[in-house]
Amino acid sequence: MSWISILFLGLAMSTDAFAAALGKGAGMARPRPADALRIGSIFGVVEGLTPVIGWLVGIAASRYVQRWDHWIAFGLLVALGLHMLWKAWAANGDEEPEPTRGTGFLALALTGLATSIDAMAVGVGLAFVDTPIWIIACVIGLCTFVMVSIGIMLGHLVGRLVGKWAEALGGVVLIAVGAAILYEHLSSA
Repeated sequence: MSWISILFLGLAMSTDAFAAALGKGAGMARPRPADALRIGSIFGVVEGLTPVIGWLVGIAASRYVQRWDHWIAFGLLVALGLHMLWKAWAANGDEEPEPTRGTGFLALALTGLATSIDAMAVGVGLAFVDTPIWIIACVIGLCTFVMVSIGIMLGHLVGRLVGKWAEALGGVVLIAVGAAILYEHLSSA
């Protein structure tokens, strides 16, 4: 997997968290940079850990599906990308952002976990191809940290406009990364 693919994967995985951060930021009267960095850190750590968990699950199953591994990775990434596109297009643009109820550690960690389920599924898919999971997990965590920190600060300005498009872009990027994995595997075979 190339460095540009890893970076795009990290950005794609952070779009759900970015959209959630926009909503959280929109619900905060005046988010401070310290709040944004704290929330970004929590989301980044959670988002960075989940692909490793998925990768470990995938490694346990990889010997049973080694012949079809590239197709599984492709299928998972495309399915997740299409799901993200569907969520973006199905969202009603007139909805008010969900009010920010809790910015405590547990509430933020659970929100981070909810937005990182797709990263866990990506980790499962990546277990079937030769990838540096620790580097990928760090890139995903760092991208999420940056995107969430920015999202909190921008949330009260543009939360309702950007959230839908960020998720749609993330879906397109996931499909492209899945296609790149399939292409790399089939062209080297």
